[in-house]
Amino acid sequence: MITVGRLLAYAALKEGKHVQAFPEFGPERIGAPIRGFTRISDKPIEIHSQIYTPDIVVVLDSTILKTDNVTDGLTDGGKIILNSRKGPPEMKNELGLKNASVYTVDGTRIALDILGRPVANTAMLGALLKVSPLTSLDNCITAMRERFRGPLGAKNEKVMRTAYEEVRG
Repeated sequence: MITVGRLLAYAALKEGKHVQAFPEFGPERIGAPIRGFTRISDKPIEIHSQIYTPDIVVVLDSTILKTDNVTDGLTDGGKIILNSRKGPPEMKNELGLKNASVYTVDGTRIALDILGRPVANTAMLGALLKVSPLTSLDNCITAMRERFRGPLGAKNEKVMRTAYEEVRG
């Protein structure tokens, strides 16, 4: 979550936008849920707090849906992007959403197929950019390739592009 927020913010910054990206940790233990917040604006950002009314929510691990209300505060007409094998209609019904758009992509499968590990962060970033082009996919890939060089960067690029193409909504 931290890496995705930073990559997205860095790519937007390279486009001349104003950005903030920061995590929020729960109880400090391995496997504990982490929430991350990223703001992107054409104007300076003067608020410095968590985002209480998000326009977009990205869920990297759908098991969190059993314990956390990930749609809390989601704006009317907002978007939620879920790492799930299930389709958008099923997830929209499961979450009880009426005034939001739901998108899904099996980011875990994509990551396993390409990286050999179930780390879906770059897959979900690719899906986010397809649903809401906050920055260009190419700029985000450039930022990611600066962070992950060599074969790992190439594999993560493939993960991002695959999820970008496979997101359903």
